[in-house]
Amino acid sequence: MKLVVVESPAKAKTINKYLGKDYKVLASYGHIRDLPSKNGSVDPENDFEMVWEADAKSAKRISDIANALKDADTLILATDPDREGEAISWHLIEALKKRRALKKDMAVERVVFNAITKSAVTQAMEHPRKLDEELVDAYLARRALDYLVGFNLSPVLWRKLPGSRSAGRVQSVALRIVCDRENEIESFRPQEYWNIAAELRAPDGSHFEARLHSLDGETLKKFTLSNKGEADRALEIVKVGGYSVTSVEAKPVKRNPPPPFITSTLQQEASRKLGFSAKRTMQAAQKLYEEGRITYMRTDGVNMAEEAYVAARTMIQSNYGARYLPENTRRYSSKAKNAQEAHEAVRPTDFNLRPEDYHGDGDLKKLYTLVWRRAVASQMETALFERTTIDLTSKDKRAALRATGQVLVFDGYIKLYAEGHDAGDDDEDAEGRLPKMAEGQHSDLLKADANQSFTQPPPRYTEASLVKRLEELGIGRPSTYASTLSTLEDRGYVRIEGKALVPEDKGRLVTAFLENFFSRYVEYDFTAGLEEKLDVISDGKLDWKVFLREFWQQFAADIDGTKDLRVSAVLDALNEALGAYVFPRQDADGNTIENPRLCPLCKEGELSMKLGKFGAFVGCSRHPECKYTRQFSSEGGDSAISPDGNELGLHPDTGAMIFLKSGRFGPYVEMANGEKPKRASLAKADNAAELTLDRAVELLSLPREVGPHPEDGEMILANFGRFGPYVQHGKTYANLKDPRDVFTIGVNHAVSLIEDKKARGSARGGAAALKSLGDHPDGGAIEVFEGRYGPYVKWGKVNATLPKEITPDRVTLDQAIDLVNAKGGAAKKKAPAKKAAARKPAAKKAAPKKKAAAKKAEE
Repeated sequence: MKLVVVESPAKAKTINKYLGKDYKVLASYGHIRDLPSKNGSVDPENDFEMVWEADAKSAKRISDIANALKDADTLILATDPDREGEAISWHLIEALKKRRALKKDMAVERVVFNAITKSAVTQAMEHPRKLDEELVDAYLARRALDYLVGFNLSPVLWRKLPGSRSAGRVQSVALRIVCDRENEIESFRPQEYWNIAAELRAPDGSHFEARLHSLDGETLKKFTLSNKGEADRALEIVKVGGYSVTSVEAKPVKRNPPPPFITSTLQQEASRKLGFSAKRTMQAAQKLYEEGRITYMRTDGVNMAEEAYVAARTMIQSNYGARYLPENTRRYSSKAKNAQEAHEAVRPTDFNLRPEDYHGDGDLKKLYTLVWRRAVASQMETALFERTTIDLTSKDKRAALRATGQVLVFDGYIKLYAEGHDAGDDDEDAEGRLPKMAEGQHSDLLKADANQSFTQPPPRYTEASLVKRLEELGIGRPSTYASTLSTLEDRGYVRIEGKALVPEDKGRLVTAFLENFFSRYVEYDFTAGLEEKLDVISDGKLDWKVFLREFWQQFAADIDGTKDLRVSAVLDALNEALGAYVFPRQDADGNTIENPRLCPLCKEGELSMKLGKFGAFVGCSRHPECKYTRQFSSEGGDSAISPDGNELGLHPDTGAMIFLKSGRFGPYVEMANGEKPKRASLAKADNAAELTLDRAVELLSLPREVGPHPEDGEMILANFGRFGPYVQHGKTYANLKDPRDVFTIGVNHAVSLIEDKKARGSARGGAAALKSLGDHPDGGAIEVFEGRYGPYVKWGKVNATLPKEITPDRVTLDQAIDLVNAKGGAAKKKAPAKKAAARKPAAKKAAPKKKAAAKKAEE
C-alpha cells in the first residue's frame, strides 16, 4: 500500500477519486510544526538552531500518519508545489524520523502537480522526485528571518512606544508605503489651471468637442493658463470663430490582451471588479483549487501548459469564431521583480466548464468566472481601435483647437474581458467618436467655455494598488500579501474606508519610530534585497546560514543600540517626524494657523507629543500648572476643552448642567446624574468645537431602545462605542456603517445585522471560545478566542494575544501558559497565598489548596 499525504481534507477527497485501491490518502491539515513564540526558538548563538513544536492536534495527525505507515511500503508527499508545500513535506519527514516511524527500506517520494485533475495527479505519481533541499533551505531562512525580526523588534516597540503591537520584515515596509502616501496627500498643495473647451458643428450637422491647443503659435501646456484673467483673455480669442480643418490624422491602435492571472494580479482584479479583500480572494481560490477547478493559485508564472493553450484556442474557435483566434499561441513573460516562473499561471483546469455551467456558490462562482474569462481572453485576438485627431484654426489664425476621438473597430479579447483600473490611472477608452471631416472643411463654433481645474493629490492605496506596489518593489512574495494586509488591519495600524487604506495614528507612530531608529529595516531596497537573497538560496547558490549570520550581525547590534535609548530622544524624533501632521499649519477651512503648537488653554505653553501608559498624546509644556491634553491626532477638535470641561447648558428635562470634556478616547459629554455621572462619547462626525446643547442631549439619551428582539423579547439597543456605532442584543454587538443609524435604525434591520454577526461567530464581550486547551497549573481553564485585534488566549481575567506565528488551531497548552504568565497572570493568582503566609493560622489552611491545585495539574 502507498500512503499519500496532502495538506487539506478537501484536497485528499478530490485526489482519492483519481487513485486506485492501492493508495491511501491522508491530510496533514497544513503545517504540522511551528516555532514556539518564546526566546530561543531560533538560536543565533548556536548556528541558528531552530526548535519546532507540534500542538496537540498536529501531534495526533502525525500519529495517524505514523500508524498508517505500518501497513505501507511507500510514503508519497503530495503537498503543494511551492516553498510552503516543500516545507510541510520536510516537517513531516523530520517528525516521522523523530518518532522512528520511517522504516529503513521505505521509499519516500515527493510528487507535485499544479492542478488537481486526474491526468495531472496520475502523471505526477509516475514522475516522483526527491525533496528539494534548496527550497527547504529558503523556507528555513525566511522563517528564521521573520522570527528574528518580529521577536526582537516588537519588544523594542513595546518598551519605547507604548500602545504599539508588532513589527515585521514585510509588514512594516508595507505600512511605511501607506504612511508615505498619506504624507504626500497631506503635504499636497493644489495648483490652479484652466482650459478652454469649445463645442462645434461639423458639415454633416453633428456636434463635437475640441480644446484650445495653441494660442498665437504657442502650444499650451497644463499650467499655461494659470488664472481666470489669462483664461478669459484666451476665451475671447477663441470666440472669434471661423474655424476650418487644417489636418486630420487617423491611425490604428492595437491593444493586446493581458496575460493569465498570477497571484498578485488575481488579488488586484478581484479587488477592483468584485470588491474582494486579498484574504477573501485567496480563500475562494484555495477552495476552487481543492475542487480541481483551477490550477494552483500561489504562482508568479504567466504561461500555461501546452494542453491548456490547445484547450483555450479550441474554446475560442468553437464559441467565438476564427476571427477571434490569433494565428499563433500567445506566450507571456513576467515583468515583476524577483518573479519565479516555475509554475503555471492561474487558469481553469477545464476550459469547457464555462462559468454559467459551474454551480459553485457565491464567491467561488464569481472568482471562477474571473479566472476563466481572463485565461481565455489571454489567447484571443488583439482589439483594434482607430484614434482620430482633428486640428482646426480660427479665421484670424490666433487660436488652434484640437479634437481627439477613439473608435473601437474590432473588439477582439474585449468581447470577453476588460482589465480593471485603479484610481489615478488614465482611462484609454474615455474618448468618443468624431465626425468624418476633411482638410479645408469649415466648422461652426456653437459655444466656448473656460473651465477651472486644480491638480489632485495622489490617491490613497487600495489593497489592489498596494499589492501592485509591493510587487513592483520586489517586497514579499505573492503568497504572503494577503496575510500582510490582514495583519496591518488586525493590528489597528490601518483602516479601510471604502476601498482606501488609511493609516491610523498608531500606524503612523510605529512608522515614524522605525524610520528614525531602524531606518535600514523599512527601506524598500534593503527589504527587496533580502527577498532576492532568499530566492538565490532557493536556487542553491547561497548558504542559508551564511545569509542569516550576515543579517544577524548588524541587526543584533542595532537592537542592542536601543537599550540606552531615552524616552526624551524618542519624543524629540517623533515631534520632528510627525509635527506637520499633529500640529498642522492650516485649519479645516484652509486658514493659516500662526502658531499651531500654542496651548489653547493657558495661551502660554507649547504643545508637544508625550508618551503615556496607553500610547502617545499631546500635552502642554507648562504641565502640571496647565493640565491641557488631547489625543494624538491632527484633528484637535477638543483643543479648547478645559480640563474641568466646558459648560454647554442645562438639560431641558433634568435641569442638570451638561459639560463637554476630553478623555483618553476623545471628547465626550457628561451630565450630573446622582453619584454616577452620565456620559456619552461624541460620534466621529461630531466636531467638538461646534457641538450644540441639543446634540449633547441627543447623545446623552443613548443607548436608544430600538425594540424587542422577536425571538426572546429582549430589548435591542443602539449606541456609540469605542469602535464606532453599533446595535446590541444581549452579548452580541454588530457594527453600524452610518453614525446616523444609531438614531434611526429599525427592529428588522437591527435583527438582520445581529443575526449576521452571530453567524460569523464573533460576539463582543460574549464570544464563544474557539477551543479549550486545558487547565492552568494554578487551576482554571485556558481557552482560545477570536478578538478585534486577532486571536487570544484567556485564563480567568487574563487575556494574552497570540503572536502572529501561532494560529488558534496550532497553539498548545504550554504556549498558552507561557503567554498568560508573561502577562502577570500567575503572579496575580499567587498573590493571596503570600498574604496568607504572613499569618500562621491562615497559612495552614492555604496549604491543602495548593496541594490540591498541584494534584489537579499532575492529573
